[in-house]
Amino acid sequence: MGGSPFQHFLGFFLLFLFFKAGLGSNFMVGEAKVGCIEREKQSLLHFKQGVIDEFGMLSSWGSIGEDKGDCCQWTGVECDNQTGHVIMLDLSLKILRGEIGPSLAELHQLKRLNLGFNRFQGVLPTQLGNLSNLQSLNIQNLGNMTCENLDWISHLPLLTHLDLTGVNLSKATNWPQIISQMPSLIELYLSFTHLPWTITTISISHVNSSTSLAFLDLSSNDLTPTIYPWLFNFGSHLVYLDLSSNHLNDSIPVAFANMTSLTYLDLSNNDLNGPIPDDFGNMTALAHLYLLWNRLNGEIPKSLSNLCGLQRLFLPYNYLTGLLEKDFLACSNNTLEALYLTDNQFKGSLPNFSGFSQLRELFLGFNQLNGTLPESLGQLAQLEKLDIASNSLQGTVSSNHLFGLAELWYLDLSFNSLTFNISLEQVPQFEAQFIMLASCKLGPDFPNWLRTQKPLQKLDISASGISDVIPSWFWNLTSDLYWLNISNNCISGTLPNIQAISSFGMDMSSNCLEGSIPQSIFNAQWLDLSKNMFSGSISLSCGSSNQSSVGLSHLDLSNNQLSGELPKCWEQWKDLIVLNLANNNFSGKIRNSIGLLHQVQTLHLHNNSLTGELPSSLRNCTELHLVDLGKNKLSGKIPTWMGEILSGLIVVNLRSNEFNGSIPLSLCQLKRIQMLDLSNNNLFGTIPKCLNNLTALIEKGNLIISYDEAVYNRSWVHSYVDNTMVQWKGKEQEYKRTLGLIKSIDFASNQLTGKIPIEVTDLVELVSLNLSRNNLIGPIPTTIGQLKSLDFLDLSQNQLNGGIPHSLSQIAGLSVLDLSNNTLSGKIPSGTQLQSFNATAYEGNPGLCGLPLVKKCPEDKSGEVSPTGLSSKKEDNQDDKNNIGFYGSIALGFIIGFWGVCGTLLFKSSWRYAYFRFLSKMKDWLYMTTVVSMNRIRRSLQR
Repeated sequence: MGGSPFQHFLGFFLLFLFFKAGLGSNFMVGEAKVGCIEREKQSLLHFKQGVIDEFGMLSSWGSIGEDKGDCCQWTGVECDNQTGHVIMLDLSLKILRGEIGPSLAELHQLKRLNLGFNRFQGVLPTQLGNLSNLQSLNIQNLGNMTCENLDWISHLPLLTHLDLTGVNLSKATNWPQIISQMPSLIELYLSFTHLPWTITTISISHVNSSTSLAFLDLSSNDLTPTIYPWLFNFGSHLVYLDLSSNHLNDSIPVAFANMTSLTYLDLSNNDLNGPIPDDFGNMTALAHLYLLWNRLNGEIPKSLSNLCGLQRLFLPYNYLTGLLEKDFLACSNNTLEALYLTDNQFKGSLPNFSGFSQLRELFLGFNQLNGTLPESLGQLAQLEKLDIASNSLQGTVSSNHLFGLAELWYLDLSFNSLTFNISLEQVPQFEAQFIMLASCKLGPDFPNWLRTQKPLQKLDISASGISDVIPSWFWNLTSDLYWLNISNNCISGTLPNIQAISSFGMDMSSNCLEGSIPQSIFNAQWLDLSKNMFSGSISLSCGSSNQSSVGLSHLDLSNNQLSGELPKCWEQWKDLIVLNLANNNFSGKIRNSIGLLHQVQTLHLHNNSLTGELPSSLRNCTELHLVDLGKNKLSGKIPTWMGEILSGLIVVNLRSNEFNGSIPLSLCQLKRIQMLDLSNNNLFGTIPKCLNNLTALIEKGNLIISYDEAVYNRSWVHSYVDNTMVQWKGKEQEYKRTLGLIKSIDFASNQLTGKIPIEVTDLVELVSLNLSRNNLIGPIPTTIGQLKSLDFLDLSQNQLNGGIPHSLSQIAGLSVLDLSNNTLSGKIPSGTQLQSFNATAYEGNPGLCGLPLVKKCPEDKSGEVSPTGLSSKKEDNQDDKNNIGFYGSIALGFIIGFWGVCGTLLFKSSWRYAYFRFLSKMKDWLYMTTVVSMNRIRRSLQR
């Protein structure tokens, strides 16, 4: 009746086959996974259609073949083992682009969706609100994605983690209300989302803030203090709060101190001012406090010593003051790992840090700390980073201070008056990667202890008093270096064949190095060997041909003894931004291949022996800001393309060459030009009337020529400020940081003819004007007084005539004036300014008279009749009027003075009595003083 066991087994087996066929071919026995649902598979494929997968990250997705047919096996997809539903989709960091389609809303059982760190665009589909089982949503985006509103999030009751970083939420005005109604939300990240900068007026008391929210990141938006009421409504639930890089201003609200559960608070990079609230000491759970890049002032509150669990305190780049007391963070001695107080106004000596047993990072640079370096620093066994640069520390640094810090890998004591007293046999326990000791006293011997620092990446021992031969072992340290600075010492020796890496930067300027420059060193990216004694030719020193695509960007070999032709390396050096070969002995022509330097911005070839014309290919260097070719033997005409194409030029120096022809009108198109020097050439013709188009010489402001040159593949940027030689007040001087203040035109020592264009006087910001030693004629423009900023004016040795304009005396800041050797005439305008100059400023003008010249003007000579009787009569009448006024004033003064005193004494008896009583006392005092003095004299004579 029940059948045999075999019949039962056969029945169950057939039932199993039937059931398997009904579910599909992917159902497997035991612990094997169930295949994905076809509907969800199609949803994923529709999503893929809208995605641009340039790197094949989704190559496993598809519908052909067994492996590609089961979507549960696809990259980033996870299914439920029992039901086959997709429960997780993680495509983070897959470098995807395109749009997020609404098809993902078909994955109804999805619990985790992570599309972070991709570059999606378009509008975020609100259909994602249909994923009611979603617990974690991460769409942290690097592209340009927007979201019209956040209403759809309210349909995700199970959501605990939400990250919309980088999604544009500028239209989501009701985001605070939506977030406040999320019952399960624990983590919320809305950084870089362009949140509306003001919170719409709502009744905060009627908003039920989520009591579950613990992590909140609203950084890098434009939020204002209107966020505070909504924020403080969360009370003590928040554990993590990041409001950095917003527009929070005024003082820090004390209400932050009520968030007693906070372990992480970041208010950095805002506009907060005033002191740090003393109530912050009540936040006893706080472990991380970041208040950097604000305008906070006052002292560090003593209440912070109550934060016994504090691990990281970042207060740099503020205006904090006061002394660093010994116990200012006493309670956190055993927990504090990082203390950053850089760039404030702290004074006094360094405190005793011996109790901070866990301290790993200590940054106190750019303050006003003084005194000596305490030996207690040597007891910080865990210390990894130490930065006390740019203070006023002095005294001796011994091995006890630093050499026992075995974990130290970052050391910066630059720009203090510290003297290292380390013996040859002493070796530090650390092997640092970054050592910056600029302006510390390390010499005169080369510091031997550096030889153990093998993993060095950055070394700066500039201006450290070393006057020694560079040791051979030193070059073994350069294999991993990306920045080396030994400049401004007196280091001697030669350079070996260094195999510099392509991201290597080297500054060896201002030393006593000599010999030839090895070819391999040009493989570096940033190279300054200026102000040494290097010699020989570098015409073929281009670096190795197999170097990386990142080539030399900065080359300064100026002020050496290099000779021969210019380097033939322009093709290999196509990345050059700064090229300075000035003050050497280079000769020959500038090759046409220099036009390959499409990125060059600064070109210094000053003071060499270069010949020939300017190569026409230089017009391809459209990024040029500074061209200094002065003091060479260059010839030909100044090309018109210099003004037509090189529109970014700020400084042009072609002085002391052999250029001929006229000044091209196209130079008037240089709107940014601040210094134009064409002096000491063979130029002829007239001065262009269009000079008033030189906008930078009319408008206020200075264009400083500087660059931030990054070393590729490294987190290092070197700020470079350009310099050039300027003929200033008769002397050639080097200007660097003040170069932007020099606004000048120098056309001196040419063969220019014609009049001085009146348009020149429109250049009201001009500081220096030199038109001397030409053949200019006509009068000095009467509007010359408009040049109120003028400090230097030289019009000497021309053929100028007429009088000196009276407006010239109105230039109050004029310190150098030379009008000598012209045919000027008439009286030098009176005024303290023009009379303050030496007479040599006016000599060689026979027709000039008046101070400071000895020659008097006719009208100044005594007894001389005026040229016309009419004028003489007017002057006499004027003198009579002056005399009448003078004598009348005397009479009036006598009447008032005499009767003001004597009249009062005559009619007021009490005053008369007091007056004569005073006279009587004065007479008695004089008599007694005289008698006593005479008696003293007699006694002294009798002795």
